[in-house]
Amino acid sequence: MRILFDQGTPAPLRNYLQEHQVSTAYELGWGNLKNGDLLQCAETQGFEVLVTTDTNLKYQQNLSEREISIVVLSAAS
Repeated sequence: MRILFDQGTPAPLRNYLQEHQVSTAYELGWGNLKNGDLLQCAETQGFEVLVTTDTNLKYQQNLSEREISIVVLSAAS
């Protein structure tokens, strides 16, 4: 599975996903892309999952037409 980490996702998390191909937005030169553009690039390049820490993503983007799965990480209080 191809997984993309956005800017806020802790890179060491990839150590727990060794069975998958994990890339970061930074590694791909996508560090400055806004959410809509990042999602489009990720889908175009065949990523299946986006891991993000942006808890507001669902309010900022219309995700109903997206093919990519999104996992939102949040800190436990």
